[in-house]
Amino acid sequence: MLEVNWLALFVVGLLGGGHCVGMCGGIVGALSFGLPASRARWPLMLAYNLGRVGSYALVGALLGALAQGGLSMADFAPLRWGLFVAAQLMLVALGLYLAGLSALVTRFETLGRPVWRRVQPFIARFLPVRRLSQALAVGALWGWMPCGLVYSASLSALASGSAAKGAGLMLAFGLGTLPNLLLMGAFAERLKTLLQRRAVRLVAGLSVLALGVAGLLGALLAHAG
Repeated sequence: MLEVNWLALFVVGLLGGGHCVGMCGGIVGALSFGLPASRARWPLMLAYNLGRVGSYALVGALLGALAQGGLSMADFAPLRWGLFVAAQLMLVALGLYLAGLSALVTRFETLGRPVWRRVQPFIARFLPVRRLSQALAVGALWGWMPCGLVYSASLSALASGSAAKGAGLMLAFGLGTLPNLLLMGAFAERLKTLLQRRAVRLVAGLSVLALGVAGLLGALLAHAG
């Protein structure tokens, strides 16, 4: 049986740092605005990321439960195989995007925009962020922002066929995104400059692409066997 590697999703989240900073940079700036002491920012940053990663885990649990319900009624092995392949193809597309070689993955992000348009207005109710509860709420809402990285991980959660595995996979992905976003709060400009370097983008993108290709080869071998 094909299994998505939790470590692989952690690495995807980690190497996709440039994309994460670009997507979440605005809210990180909002959390930091008006707080001169760096020590005062850290609790808010942690609460924000706790909410964001919690949303990812919730999405993973819901998708895994959805697949689990279907799998309990019939043999959906071909469907699981197809979902796994789709997740790996998304990783390949993400790798090309992170390396600056293709923008195809951004087209998938448009699929979530209708939901995001409904969620986004609620964020304004918690800004400016001054309390931990506000940061937690903003993070939980921001977790629904259309993102190719999240969609790729979500496909893996769906392919897992289990609510617990789906939540665990999305949690691993979310934890992988933490270093970049936490560091951005303290070293925003320096980190942004580093992640925009051509060599860094190329290495990160090709690494994610390699994970996708490795998954595809595993899926083909399993299917052939």
